[in-house]
Amino acid sequence: VAQESAVSPSACCYDNSNASQHLNARAPLNRLVLSQDDIRQRVHLNTFGFYKDGYTSMSMNSLSFTNGKTDNIDSSTIGFSLDRASNNGFSTYLFYFNVTTDEQQGLYNFYFYNCYSIPINQDSSLSDMLPFSIDINIEEKNPESFLSAGEIPLPKLYICMSMFFFLIGTLWVYVLRTHSSDVYKIHWLMASLPFTKSLSLIFHAIDYYYISNQGFPIEGWAVVYYITHLLKGALLFITIALIGTGWAFVKHILSDKDKKIFMIVIPLQVLANVAYIIIESTEEGSSEYGLWMEILFLVDLLCCGAILFPVVWSIRHLQESSATDGKAAINLAQLKLFRHYYVMIVCYIYFTRIIASLIKVIVPFQWKWLYQLLDELATLTFFFLTGHKFRPASYNPYLLLSVEDEDMEMDNVVTTSTAMGEGVKKVKKLSNGPSEERESMA
Repeated sequence: VAQESAVSPSACCYDNSNASQHLNARAPLNRLVLSQDDIRQRVHLNTFGFYKDGYTSMSMNSLSFTNGKTDNIDSSTIGFSLDRASNNGFSTYLFYFNVTTDEQQGLYNFYFYNCYSIPINQDSSLSDMLPFSIDINIEEKNPESFLSAGEIPLPKLYICMSMFFFLIGTLWVYVLRTHSSDVYKIHWLMASLPFTKSLSLIFHAIDYYYISNQGFPIEGWAVVYYITHLLKGALLFITIALIGTGWAFVKHILSDKDKKIFMIVIPLQVLANVAYIIIESTEEGSSEYGLWMEILFLVDLLCCGAILFPVVWSIRHLQESSATDGKAAINLAQLKLFRHYYVMIVCYIYFTRIIASLIKVIVPFQWKWLYQLLDELATLTFFFLTGHKFRPASYNPYLLLSVEDEDMEMDNVVTTSTAMGEGVKKVKKLSNGPSEERESMA
């Protein structure tokens, strides 16, 4: 049935006399239950993009109000609206419910409105919102998928990107085996990162595949994806911070400042992943959804800032030591490398957190997957450049130690006596290089 919405996006709501509506739009199977304490005027139930012949089926199981005389409620102040966003993702306008042409397909936002106010007391002009509870089922589907129009290509995209990360991980392992004499522990930690990322993308693709075909994820695959996603996130930030501190390359022991950074980054990463999992498993209309979105944004921002400190400290240390230890050439090469790495991290954070998000907002609804593509390409590029900068090679400036640097090496002087009473001084230099290198030095 062709029915024109009589409500503009800025209006409060329209009269919804039927408990069930059948709308032509799209998306997975959702059930949203809001408690009696909810007093929001506008509840964002869902956002979805659909192609021609997509549909949305909404059924309201129950709607109840408390703390007021419901007999006097004006039905025109409580209801639903479905607002269509234009291709740029900003403005909205009126539309017909039965979308049967190419011109009517687009991105739609589904809202529940509660604009009814009750007086706080009979002698006061002040008013308060009427608390409500609602139980609603929403089924959204495109002609060939339960996914939104901008999410349909994601399973194939994640599978393809997982192959690229696996290939770059295999290439890195080949480099490590080829230059085994110059390999450090951090190199193997770096090797585990692309493989973990590849596994995470595979499980993410499987998760989206089941959502696309049946409208809801398989719990087992979703749990496996969350685990690998958590490991990938923690491993990424830990590896970046360890490279910035110079661990294993130039020192085996972390300083107190370095340890404090890890005491901050690791819990924040755990909190960020918990927030991500809650967001993924929570309906958009719930009040907790917006709170956890803000927590995720704040925690991710703090993590990105924290991992920059070790690199900044290393740059400052090299600047101070270059003029005093007589190794200006080596320190200058290391300083240049750390500065490049600092720029790489800043660009990676800026692109994945800001630029890619802006692209997600401005592109047409069917191209929303470009955000994920650019994000994964930026991560792949960052992995490749990091491996190139810190690859195992004897001429790599990162592996050239400053002899006088107390953070990079340590001299132990042990005085012993022979049976004849002659003093013998033995100097043992602790090198941070591989065992083969220490033997050759001896």
